[in-house]
Amino acid sequence: MSMRLVSSGSYNVRASEMAHLQDRTPKTVTCVVHFLDDSCETFEIDKRAKAQNLLDKVFEHLELVEKDYFGLQYLDLPPGDDALRWLDPLKTIKKQCRVGPPFEFFFRVKFYVSDPSKLAEEYTRYHFFLQVKRDILSEKLVCPPSQAALLASFSVQSELGDYNPDEHKDGYLADFLFIPSQTDDFEKMVCEKHKQHRGQTPADAEYNFLDKAKRLDMYGIDLHNARVRDQSNIEIQLGVTSAGLVVFQNNVKINTFSWAKIVKISFKRKQFFIQLRREAVSVENDSIENLIGFNMISYRSCKNLWKSCVEHHTFFRLHHPNPPSKKIFSIGSKFRYSGRTEYQTLEEGKRRAKIDRTFSRSPSKRYARRTVGGVSRDAILEEKRYIEGYRNLTKSQTFTSNSTNSTHNFNRYDGVNSHTRATLPHDYKSRASWNDGTRSEKSDDDGGFLSHNTSRDTYPAPAPTKVVNFNSSEENTRSDQYYDIPAYEEYISNGNGYADGHGLVTIRMTPDDLGRFGFNVKGGADQGMPIIVSRVAPGTPADLAIPRLNEGDQVLFINGRDVSQHTHEQVVMFIKASRETHSGELVLVVRPNVYVGEDQSEEPDFTYIPETHQIASSSSSANTLESSLMLLQESLESGAALAQFEQLYRKKPNMTMNAARNESNIPKNRYRDISPYDKTRVVLKTGSTGDYINANYVNMEIPGSGIVNRYIAAQGPLPNTCTDFWQMVWEQHSSLVVMLTTKVERGRVKCHQYWPELYETEDFGALQITCVKEEETPSFAFREFNLTHVETSEERHIRHMQYIAWPDHGVPDDPSDFLEFVMKVRQNRSGMVEPTIVHCSAGIGRTGVLITMETAMCRVEARQPVYPLIIVKEMRDQRAMLIQTASQYKFVCEAILRVYNEGLVKPSEDYHR
Repeated sequence: MSMRLVSSGSYNVRASEMAHLQDRTPKTVTCVVHFLDDSCETFEIDKRAKAQNLLDKVFEHLELVEKDYFGLQYLDLPPGDDALRWLDPLKTIKKQCRVGPPFEFFFRVKFYVSDPSKLAEEYTRYHFFLQVKRDILSEKLVCPPSQAALLASFSVQSELGDYNPDEHKDGYLADFLFIPSQTDDFEKMVCEKHKQHRGQTPADAEYNFLDKAKRLDMYGIDLHNARVRDQSNIEIQLGVTSAGLVVFQNNVKINTFSWAKIVKISFKRKQFFIQLRREAVSVENDSIENLIGFNMISYRSCKNLWKSCVEHHTFFRLHHPNPPSKKIFSIGSKFRYSGRTEYQTLEEGKRRAKIDRTFSRSPSKRYARRTVGGVSRDAILEEKRYIEGYRNLTKSQTFTSNSTNSTHNFNRYDGVNSHTRATLPHDYKSRASWNDGTRSEKSDDDGGFLSHNTSRDTYPAPAPTKVVNFNSSEENTRSDQYYDIPAYEEYISNGNGYADGHGLVTIRMTPDDLGRFGFNVKGGADQGMPIIVSRVAPGTPADLAIPRLNEGDQVLFINGRDVSQHTHEQVVMFIKASRETHSGELVLVVRPNVYVGEDQSEEPDFTYIPETHQIASSSSSANTLESSLMLLQESLESGAALAQFEQLYRKKPNMTMNAARNESNIPKNRYRDISPYDKTRVVLKTGSTGDYINANYVNMEIPGSGIVNRYIAAQGPLPNTCTDFWQMVWEQHSSLVVMLTTKVERGRVKCHQYWPELYETEDFGALQITCVKEEETPSFAFREFNLTHVETSEERHIRHMQYIAWPDHGVPDDPSDFLEFVMKVRQNRSGMVEPTIVHCSAGIGRTGVLITMETAMCRVEARQPVYPLIIVKEMRDQRAMLIQTASQYKFVCEAILRVYNEGLVKPSEDYHR
């Protein structure tokens, strides 16, 4: 009998048990979200869902429309100063968060808007308002006491409304907490400012709060700690913003790299790099590219900084995010920002109907548990305790059972050592293609110190520091340490001749046995650039000095001598001469440059190449115009514009001023060191006392239009130069005189009255002037003169326009009146071929502002790009020092943007695209 084995069904006991257990396992995860008003909400999310699902639920809960500025943060391992991470919406929550469930998140502003007016919704601005108040209270946003008091007063106005002496008795702010370590004096300041806000609604007060806060240096900064790796061990912070990458030292901004300047962002292991291109508005015709590197404490912290840069650049700079790379064999991180850009958000806001919503503002809670406008001191402290407790818990859980090596690794993240180190590794060499090559080797000094090197090192521009203030008997104060400091200005010093509190360092050294100090310098007044330390040899006096001399430092004083106006060879001579003194000591006062930019010999692993705004990619002239103004806006926001202006030479190298120094002409100068170039000065043909007058021709060509605007920039007449002034008007056939000052400011005579009163006649040599018309408004004065040559009886009609609304100090708060005046000047110049005579007091400050403004307007009409720095350079090539101060330059730049953005001047159809 044969038997056949029949296969029956099988039963897997282990698999059945596991399936049963899986059926009982929750399919959701619990997420607790803490909001800006100190409330919290619990959400259940499918454990397999992407984090975007949680974000959508959060935005739905808040009914937030302009949601792209916000995100969720969570605490990550390992614990440290940078433990907070942004939740990636494209990954699951369990893949990102290593602590939980329940998972805890903090709803926060991720991208800080540069101007609150961009936010269409009052409700969105309210959340920004809560965030910035939280930033101030947690000391993330450093704020001077006076500014903090003003911001706090807007916060009080938002909650309590108008100040009422019957309700708001002394001490009514005692239970509120605005800043850490709040004092009674601070509360009194807040009270006084609160009284000034009468009539402001909560929405008005919150808008004004944000409008003031946006001007703070550390507003909207995603900060990453760093440290300079040298003997000074200087701590710095790298901040990512809407404008670019910012560097801080002791909470003071010392340098900015705008997105417009950066061509590549990259990192390799612990090393983070930014590669800079030649400035689009560069004054020099070189093509230097700089690579600046920072050594980070860990690969993870390096990547987080890199991701933050990628996200901020994409959000604020591009129209649409770039899709991730689809290359199968691509090397490096494929991370790209996946959300919508600010451009997309704003465009959607224009199309979307405005929501007239009502919402309840979180009331201020009193002492300890409650806050002003929803920010609670206890909430802040509780959040800090939560993070600190989490770190301690993580430390005990993760490292207690580990070996001593694990404990040592943890110590890398403690409060002392969790800093990055900023500088490139020393094994990186210069890449030949990045060398300047436009200057001779003489720009590097051997001077018996170091031998010449044929390859030139490339360094970033000197770090902008706090402005050194001056007192000026001219129009305004100005800031310029290392170029021309006019003799009529008084340097504010600390008694040692050096600026007090502006980051300058004194370095002392004596030569070695061979008479060498061990460093090279480059630059000089003859080369149109500051004196920069280009090389420091190891083991030499410069290297061993405490503090150490570093490559990239800018030399301001040598043994007490200001070297800003000395040639390269003279500087070398001063350094050599110090060896011949009794002590042999060399004393340098330098402005530290905390970066050492060295070129790398290989590409880093992970790179991100910022693409320019789509507008800039078009070849049309109109788009070139728009992209130039976009660059201007960014450079103003980042501070780069003013840093570039302050580095521009005030007098063109090799231009002589001999005529002004002639003994007979010295009394004709209002200020002894405001002089005209010999090459472009106006030469009088029949001057009563010679051919000299303090005035220069300034011709500004408008490319693509065939237009050349002709000016004569002159000082305000003195009593003894009025005849020469009118002789110049006659000889140049000028029919328009523009005056940009009053006769007396701050008790000082700025310009002599060189015209007669209405209906009166006055003789000036062979010329006779009669005032036939005069009209005056609060801002302008318009006059008309008949100018008659007595000998020939020839008569001409002269229009005289005077702007009188410029304040005694600084610049106008609002450019409206000035722009109106410039428009009227343009109307009067229409069809004019002869030069327009423009003057203020010295003929350089406000005179330069007007010429720059009109030139920019003409370029807009001609559809040409507007680069104010190039305009200033072109002017200074014809008359020294035009646009005298950084505040004047900022004023005219902002006015240019306003003219374009508000359509006050539009590209003309006469110039084809």
